[in-house]
Amino acid sequence: MSSIPDEGEYFPSIGQDDRSEHSEAEDVKEVDSDVPEIVHENADNGASQPAEEEHQEQVDGNNSGDERDSSLLGPNSVDAVVPSPGEGNVPGTNGSVSIPDDTQSIPDSVLSSPRSGTPSFRSPARRGSPSLAHRPFDARFQSRLSSAQFSPLRSSSPAFLGAHSRQSSLVSFGGLQTPSETDESTSPWDVIRWNKYKRITGQAFSEVGRRNFGSPTCLAVGDQVVIGTSKGLVLIFDHQQNHKAIIGNGTKAAESGTVTSLAISADHTTIAVGHATGHIFTWELARSSRPFLHIQPIDNSQPQARRGDGHIAGSVVLHVGFLGYRHTALVSADDKGMAFSHLATRGMGPVGRVVRTARILGRYPEVVARTAKPLKKSSVLAFSPLPLGNIEQRTDSQGIVAMLTPYLLVIVSTTPVAQTQHKAARPKEVAAHSAMTAALAWFPAIKLKSEESQITRTKLVYAWSNILTVLEVHETPPDEGDSKDKPPELQFLARSRYQADEAIVAVQWLNRSVMAVMTITQQLLIIEDLTMHVTESFDLLQKNVYHADLYSQQLRAIIESLDEEDDSMHGVVADAFHMSFRAYKGRLFVLGFNDIWTGALTNWADRLLALMNVGDFIGALRLATKYYQGEGEKVTIGLPEEDSLRHSMVQEKLLEMMTASLKYAFGKNQQAGNEPIEKPQMIELADACIKACLVMEDQDFLFEEVFAWYDDHDQGPLFVDILEPYILEQTILSIPPPALKTLIDHFVITHTPSTLEEIICMLDTTTMDIDQVTSLCKRYNLYDAYIYVWTMALHDFETPVTLLLDYVDAEANGTRQNGSMAERYSVAQKVFPYISFILTSRVYPTGATMHDDESTLAKSQIYDYFFSGKGRTSSFENLSRILHFDAASFIAALNEAFEDSFLNTGDDDALTSLNQRQASNSRTYTRQYIVRIMLEAMSTDFDSEDTIYLDMFIARNLAKYPQYMVLSGTILHEVFNRLCQYPEDDMREDAQLSVEYLLSIFQPPNLHDLVSLLQEAKFYRVLKAVFKQEGRYADMIHTFFLDEEGQDGVFSAIRECLRTGSSLSEQQRSQVRTTIEQHASDLAGVDIPKTAATIDDIAHDMHGLFLRTLAEDSYGQYEYLRTLLELEERTQTQTQTTKRQYDNHMLELYVRLLCQFDPEHVRDYVEHVKEGDLRLDEVLPTIEDSGIIDAVVILQVHQGHAREAMDRLVRHLAFLESTLKAITASSDADLDSANQPDDASIRRSGTSVLESIHKYALVGVWLCQGQMKNAPRSTVSKSPGRSGIATRALSFEETLWLDLILAVVAIARDASITSFPKSADDQGNASGRGDQDRLETTMSLRSTIQAVFTALLSSTTTYTRDRSGSGTQPDMTFLRILRAFLTHAAQASPSLTELRSVIGSIFSAYAYAEALLALSNSMLDKDIFVQLDEVGKLRQRGWRPRGQVCEVCRRRVWGPGLGTRVWEEWTRKEEARRDRRWRQSENTVDEEDGARGKGKAASRARVGHDDHTRNGAITGGESVGPGPIVVFSCRHLYHQKCLSQGQGQGQGHLENGGPGLVCPSCV
Repeated sequence: MSSIPDEGEYFPSIGQDDRSEHSEAEDVKEVDSDVPEIVHENADNGASQPAEEEHQEQVDGNNSGDERDSSLLGPNSVDAVVPSPGEGNVPGTNGSVSIPDDTQSIPDSVLSSPRSGTPSFRSPARRGSPSLAHRPFDARFQSRLSSAQFSPLRSSSPAFLGAHSRQSSLVSFGGLQTPSETDESTSPWDVIRWNKYKRITGQAFSEVGRRNFGSPTCLAVGDQVVIGTSKGLVLIFDHQQNHKAIIGNGTKAAESGTVTSLAISADHTTIAVGHATGHIFTWELARSSRPFLHIQPIDNSQPQARRGDGHIAGSVVLHVGFLGYRHTALVSADDKGMAFSHLATRGMGPVGRVVRTARILGRYPEVVARTAKPLKKSSVLAFSPLPLGNIEQRTDSQGIVAMLTPYLLVIVSTTPVAQTQHKAARPKEVAAHSAMTAALAWFPAIKLKSEESQITRTKLVYAWSNILTVLEVHETPPDEGDSKDKPPELQFLARSRYQADEAIVAVQWLNRSVMAVMTITQQLLIIEDLTMHVTESFDLLQKNVYHADLYSQQLRAIIESLDEEDDSMHGVVADAFHMSFRAYKGRLFVLGFNDIWTGALTNWADRLLALMNVGDFIGALRLATKYYQGEGEKVTIGLPEEDSLRHSMVQEKLLEMMTASLKYAFGKNQQAGNEPIEKPQMIELADACIKACLVMEDQDFLFEEVFAWYDDHDQGPLFVDILEPYILEQTILSIPPPALKTLIDHFVITHTPSTLEEIICMLDTTTMDIDQVTSLCKRYNLYDAYIYVWTMALHDFETPVTLLLDYVDAEANGTRQNGSMAERYSVAQKVFPYISFILTSRVYPTGATMHDDESTLAKSQIYDYFFSGKGRTSSFENLSRILHFDAASFIAALNEAFEDSFLNTGDDDALTSLNQRQASNSRTYTRQYIVRIMLEAMSTDFDSEDTIYLDMFIARNLAKYPQYMVLSGTILHEVFNRLCQYPEDDMREDAQLSVEYLLSIFQPPNLHDLVSLLQEAKFYRVLKAVFKQEGRYADMIHTFFLDEEGQDGVFSAIRECLRTGSSLSEQQRSQVRTTIEQHASDLAGVDIPKTAATIDDIAHDMHGLFLRTLAEDSYGQYEYLRTLLELEERTQTQTQTTKRQYDNHMLELYVRLLCQFDPEHVRDYVEHVKEGDLRLDEVLPTIEDSGIIDAVVILQVHQGHAREAMDRLVRHLAFLESTLKAITASSDADLDSANQPDDASIRRSGTSVLESIHKYALVGVWLCQGQMKNAPRSTVSKSPGRSGIATRALSFEETLWLDLILAVVAIARDASITSFPKSADDQGNASGRGDQDRLETTMSLRSTIQAVFTALLSSTTTYTRDRSGSGTQPDMTFLRILRAFLTHAAQASPSLTELRSVIGSIFSAYAYAEALLALSNSMLDKDIFVQLDEVGKLRQRGWRPRGQVCEVCRRRVWGPGLGTRVWEEWTRKEEARRDRRWRQSENTVDEEDGARGKGKAASRARVGHDDHTRNGAITGGESVGPGPIVVFSCRHLYHQKCLSQGQGQGQGHLENGGPGLVCPSCV
């Protein structure tokens, strides 16, 4: 007997006594051999049939004799497939385990493909090349290519930017024809390709078939397709859709009701059929006229008479299956939640066999329902016995069955006795109130066909609602002494879990790594096992999958009693789908209401072929490239995880596809037309081929095949355009000569020369045709590229120098060169960055670092070329040529070369390696030798404009490398003299810097004699250093004033010379001061603020000198004094030491200057000036003339002239009043005459006057408030007869207030303030511009009056303590001032109507103050209430101690077992508290009596009473024990006595103000 090919079994059939074993490599080879060749439409599709049949026989292995020639599916078993254009998607790499999938594809399969896309070619704008700096020593030589990293050079063509479209491919290649397809709803590149069994559908689902056999209700698939019907019959078909048998017709099975379950035995010779009435039949296919076994249901009406187990009559057998190899061992389950194992004895025919049935799950229904606790309703929602694998396992003989009920997953072994192996409850992640569904499927342990012969573990996938779980079965290894017959110990471990969006109704294994899952909405999910990643999803609604309501009747009680608050139960029971969703050998079989479908996973080759067949060869190439890289679901599409195996499988097909695509694209294919494809597709094809070849690391195919096709059809320029980004990204570094020639010829036209040179310099020179490339570079003047190719390929570094120098001498030698003189000069200038790069070990022009040996060779050649003394006509001819061409640039290149260690002396290793690399003897070059040769070469026939650069070079490098260079004093003196005699003024800075370098190591014999030379050369920095070195500090300061560029340094030099503690002598200090005096105007001209700060720090007695020097510059004096007197940093510096006092005349001068340059700041300044620092007669006239009256008032107040200050302020307010009258009159006149031009200026003037009135009114307030601070307060007496204080004369301070009020009110009165409306309604009646102006004037003056009276209120409305000290009395100042004001107003104007507005403003001030005070009080009350409420809650809540013992003595403090001691202590404490309260009340009564009685008797009586009471309280209140308890906020608990002793404090009551305590555990 064979294994059971049930539910997910895809492995080969297995014989009764032996099992097939194939290596994994063999299987991979077979899969590859099964890939269809890329053929044309008219190719013979049946050519691969023999190979397929032979391969299938090899896979099926040792089938039984009558099945040995049967094939899985013949080429004609399904109808022809019509590929249609569509779009797919390739998910990302998922990291699943490497397996060579042994699931075979079906012949004539076509393939899915993802949407192909072409990434944009990023080509940022080209970098510009920096110009060569001609000033030596300041900048390094840079080539155009070494200045930055390589980058793409130009924008890509717009044709490159769009993603590849499969539709565009179809339009372009419309000549292809494709065969028809059965399932038009799917695309040929979908993961699963569906086909319909048309012949089976025509027979089983036709009207005749339904009438004769009944409607199909159940499906099972093995080597046969088995269909159960509603009339109890079973229809048998093979996979070629041939009808083989009708089982059950004319037997009792036809009377047993609908077929509800089917199973096929392991050897495919026997089937088991379960019916809706509880009957179970087994049938041998070879003898199907009568059943092999008949298991009848039992009658449950009389349970006590029941003799055996079995399904109850009328129950629906939902599941049935065979155990192991045996035809007589079955398991089954019904809708009542019961499962049974059936074992038939051997006998002579069905009559002689006895079936023993054992219950393995569930309970029999109760005949009489119990009222107390009825049994829970249940059903078997999913059920499957463990099938056999291709290798023997110890579990094979146990008869393991997995079952899912609404409550549990149960795994039971049926042999030798029924035993539960595993139970699992429903996962908590199940969605609340979701549909009740369940599904499960086994995948047995198999032996992989690989060299290691790895054996996989048995797996069970099961689903409850939307939660899918995978279990692995682990066998515990048997002990040495255990019997072989002992059952193994099994462990079921949950390995992975997946949560779907909706409930799962069916699940099957397609292979050992891929599952097919169907949801309640008939969505098919393809899930990889290890990653639990959904690779694809399909909609099966169009296939109308068969489903039936098999559970709701049984489980209705559970659903109807659903508790909405209990999310552990479901809201609905879903229909059953398990009988219509099967898998066999990697294929899915779906039973629909009207047809039967089969679907197979398309492998990678099928998908590629499908894309090729519909003309999307670009998408096919891109998809194959992804397959080669391992992207996508390798397990699902049949590709191994191992890179080597996958590469060998895909590479051959990828090369074949590229060849076929190129033939088609260029019209050489049999299916192609005469014209090649369009340009956009040509571009995408080139890009796809380039990426594929790069991934495979096969550039030979790229250039020998792909480029050859393009070049032969005049598309070579297009190909190199696509190749450009890969070169710039340095992905492609080597290009053969034909392609390189095409690239140069094309890019010369489309690119700039610099861009083309950059591209060439990125390529590997070893594969180039040197003659070809150099000729092209010279033809197009690409000399950077020429130098790169020549030096890298030939290692000849002298020839490029000769070539470039020849451009200089082209006209002199009579040779002809391309380009104009300017172009030739530009080319020749490349020699200097080239020399710099080579002598600093860099590759020209890329800037890459050379290898050591190569750099040594290159430097030796360059140094030999210039400094070996060789020449055709004279020694050092080459050196002379380049120096005459551009001495400055050559010396700048040598300046960089001197930094290289190649020139260090004594390097014997470098010399040895050099001799090994060069045929000629080369000397060791040193810096000393090069300088000597340079001095000799430039000693004659060179102008000073050239030799000056050599002098700079020597001066600077001599200071850098004193250990390597030694020159005589004479030479250095000559260098010094030549540097001081520079030929051009713009060389002065470079020459001076060189002199500074030189003097750092060279000391002239008589430096004093060289001062005049330095002065003539204007080397002021050198002069300063010389004077400082010789101690001539006065001359040094003088030199600062000669140096226009370094004058700022004079201030630090002066500070250094004259600071306290400097090393200068008194004579030197005097000389420095004299120099400063002589150059006072020059010093101030440099920076006046710095001058003032410096002089103030080191020579403050010279301020007068500088102020006199700046006498003609008033603003300069202002800046000077402002720095001294007001800058914050100066003030802070002085406060740190001692603040310096300045002369009065300086302060007075500064005030006068402030009036001129910053009048707004005069008031702020004079407010902070001390009394007596300013003389009023010196500054007041100036301030008066400037109109800064507030400053005048402040100064007079500071001098004690408050009366004069108020008089001056009143006069100024009167002046402002007259000004306002004039402006108002002018405005009225303009309105009458309709003269508009000056209206805006008049309004601005009026606004300015009103602001001034408000400002000076506040100045008056300040004056009055200052005088009120120390004035005595007048209060109202309690005695009604003492009212003379209200009528006495006003004090001096009150008179000041009255004058201010009268002045302000007079302005408002004269402005006719009462003629304007007060209320909003009156204001609304004001019309016209004149009324509006008057209204604004009125409101401004009212605001001023309110401000004055508000200030008066705040200053005078206070309470003072009376003389007796017994209370406070209100201040009468405000009332007397108000009375005086009203009296004066009555005398000035008999009618008080004009004062109505003024009095209203006064009362408004009162009302405003009252409202503000009330609002503040309400806000304060609210905040206090909230805080007190929170404090009260916290007090009531209290703190609960952490434990019940003291943290110090560890004695119990509270809680059980403490006894009555605490209660007694508490009662004594409460009595003492009540006693204290009584004493306090007695003391209060005594105090009241004391007011009536006097003398010692009463006092003595009280004392005696207190002593008696206190003594009684202490006596009665003494406590025994540790005393009170202390609880901290950290909840630690202590006795107060223990805590006080630990902290060194005496005992005390905390409530009586005892010592503060801290928690020792926390502090």
